[in-house]
Amino acid sequence: MEMRQLGNTEMWLTPVGFGAWAIGGGNWAFAWGPQDDNASIAAIRKAIDLGVNWIDTAAIYGLGHSETIVGQAVKQSSVKPFVFTKSGMVWDDKRGIRRTLLEIRREVDDSLRRLQLDVIDLYQIHWPVEDQDIEEGWTAMAELKNAGKVRHIGVSNFSVAQLERCLKIAPIASLQPPYSLLNRAVEAEVLPFCVDRGIGVINYSPQVSGLLTGAMTKERVANLPEDDFRRNAKQFQEPVLTRNLALADLLGNIGARRDVSAGVVAIAWTLANPAITAAIVGARSPQQVDGVWPAATYRLTSDEMQEIQSFMDANP
Repeated sequence: MEMRQLGNTEMWLTPVGFGAWAIGGGNWAFAWGPQDDNASIAAIRKAIDLGVNWIDTAAIYGLGHSETIVGQAVKQSSVKPFVFTKSGMVWDDKRGIRRTLLEIRREVDDSLRRLQLDVIDLYQIHWPVEDQDIEEGWTAMAELKNAGKVRHIGVSNFSVAQLERCLKIAPIASLQPPYSLLNRAVEAEVLPFCVDRGIGVINYSPQVSGLLTGAMTKERVANLPEDDFRRNAKQFQEPVLTRNLALADLLGNIGARRDVSAGVVAIAWTLANPAITAAIVGARSPQQVDGVWPAATYRLTSDEMQEIQSFMDANP
């Protein structure tokens, strides 16, 4: 399998990594609905057994619960993957969430405890909010690296201007942006900037939160649990939902020629961009891991890429 170097770090990653957002479970603002913890641990173990060598989570996922589950799964495994997590979103006793860059030093200790780790491989600022605090937040991140609590530091959802501000303080190992067939905003400026500056890119939501997996239907969208954030997400609403499901059907037809799912094709499309180091792919069960793992080696042909682009041109 091809391994890809993350920016200027010594970490070489599998093309897909395990995304741990959904395994945070329900009962918080950005939940995917209820989740069985045993299934989550089994999914992580399955990914590691297949060869996935990195896991991406965040303190806010499930209000700490995702990190706890990741920590349990990794501790049980004889093979230790890289563990990435994120800071900058905190919560209170009433489960209210706010974004801040001023509590990072406290947050890292909480994450280390939940993950049962002595050091975090990649620690990232989740959102550049509040913008005026970016310099203070990034300074804290650099100090954590110097102190040995984290090996590398990165950011998520940052603009070019915000990346430039951070670079004046300390190098950036990686950027984590959304990137998919339905969200290509970073292509114009952000990805070229990262290539030029040697910043690795691990994209999230390549399957658009399950929308391009081939398993989503209008009926399933209508029956999502009340605490599933996707009920109100723009791409899951008309008038674009019909177009998006038609795209998923096309991806499924392309994948069927080589016995892979629509989701694998969606992930492979993002990995075809040379600016992308690797893609974060969420899973909630071992079966889902099995379904997306072929994306680690599946590559689209130029004709297939053109087939997809023709659909996008005809259905903007």
